Amino acid sequence: MKLFDVYPRFDVNIERGGGNYVYDNEGTKYLDLYGGHAVISIGHSHPHYIERIQGQLEKIGFYSNSVEMPIQNELATKLGELSGYPDYDLFLVNSGAEAIENALKLASFVKDRYKVIAFDNAFHGRTSAAVQVTDNAKIQAPLNRGIEVIRLPLNDPEALTAHMSEAVAAVIVEGVQGIGGMEEPDGSFLTLIQELTKKYDSTFIMDEIQSGYGRTGHFFAHQIHPDVRPDLITVAKGMGNGFPVGGLLIHPRFKASPGLLGTTFGGNQLACAAALAVLEVFEKEELVHQAQQTGDYLIGQLKNIPAIQAIRGRGLMIAMDLDFPIKELRKKLIFDQKIFTGSAKSPNTMRLLPPLTVKPEEIDIFVQAFTELVEKS
Repeated sequence: MKLFDVYPRFDVNIERGGGNYVYDNEGTKYLDLYGGHAVISIGHSHPHYIERIQGQLEKIGFYSNSVEMPIQNELATKLGELSGYPDYDLFLVNSGAEAIENALKLASFVKDRYKVIAFDNAFHGRTSAAVQVTDNAKIQAPLNRGIEVIRLPLNDPEALTAHMSEAVAAVIVEGVQGIGGMEEPDGSFLTLIQELTKKYDSTFIMDEIQSGYGRTGHFFAHQIHPDVRPDLITVAKGMGNGFPVGGLLIHPRFKASPGLLGTTFGGNQLACAAALAVLEVFEKEELVHQAQQTGDYLIGQLKNIPAIQAIRGRGLMIAMDLDFPIKELRKKLIFDQKIFTGSAKSPNTMRLLPPLTVKPEEIDIFVQAFTELVEKS
């Protein structure tokens, strides 16, 4: 048997990590400014993270949601405290896509609706159709029987107002568009979404899978605008620092009932231990504040590079536009300079999504290497 080869891969065998660096099988050290798709939030192999997971594994790694699990309540309490949403409920899943699926499903159940408003250049995951081929009508939300997506330009209040109606189950928007190149919804636009979803008794879903967990210098990107409070917030990526875990923060107006949502592995003991370790490191090392400070430094340094045509984003969620495709530049950064970076939907856009523990001197290493390479291009 061989792998179903759907991933374009760099010819690098990463075997271990430490802090803001990863190492290949020959011991070569690489600066990680991509964090494995924005997943690594507290750095690789953080001692507290390892200790937490090892301690949990010595007791029990998994048992199902058919029994009481106090560690889930511990995680919910800590997440509510640090995120500023202590009054919301938490539904635990395994990934960002699963969090999105359950958010849409919950919104659809509320008013028996199947229309969803989303925005150009959005990315919300890859799963689909699993519920449609399951023989259990109870778990089939209206949108599972045929979702209708209305796709609109981001930050276009006239288009949103024109298409909003009592048939819309939800409006879903990213805190910052990741794959889309770090485009942000305006504060006024988020406020309009909030007002219209309330007016039509619809659901405001905020996708914070990539932009959440401190990456923008706020726990959630939408908290840049303090009056915005979505009905549902999806999280994953940095939540587990590499361990598969995701979640859905749910406004108290939604009422739970047995079987409404479900998952086999979601919220297992190991996942909760990993997620708690991340929050504990966030709190102890003040990583959300650090991300804001280091991000400001990064943006300031990037502004000194003439080859960069535009810089978007905030905190440690940054996109840079060049006047040429970045594919070969990324290869040179990896193989010549030993630095990992990311790409975006546009072939000319590079993304930087380092661990929140990245240091200014490590940013300086990148800026010097990047500058030298683009000057030679």
